[in-house]
Amino acid sequence: MKLKEPSPEWVEKAMLLSKDDAERILARMRKKLTRKLERDELDPLQAVALQMQIEDEQLTEWRARIVELRRRFAEEHSE
Repeated sequence: MKLKEPSPEWVEKAMLLSKDDAERILARMRKKLTRKLERDELDPLQAVALQMQIEDEQLTEWRARIVELRRRFAEEHSE
């Protein structure tokens, strides 16, 4: 999987974080992002923005799955 550039919206959000919040987000990074950061292929602000963007995408996907599961459950139990 090739790393994408963080969207400008997420870079702006990353810039507004406190140092502690940014460090917490960096601590949650996956290995690929961590390696890129360690090799100076990514600056810390980009890494934080990417991690935030990835987490937001995953949360959106999770929410969609929950909505679908609830819909199925309601259909099955309404009969």
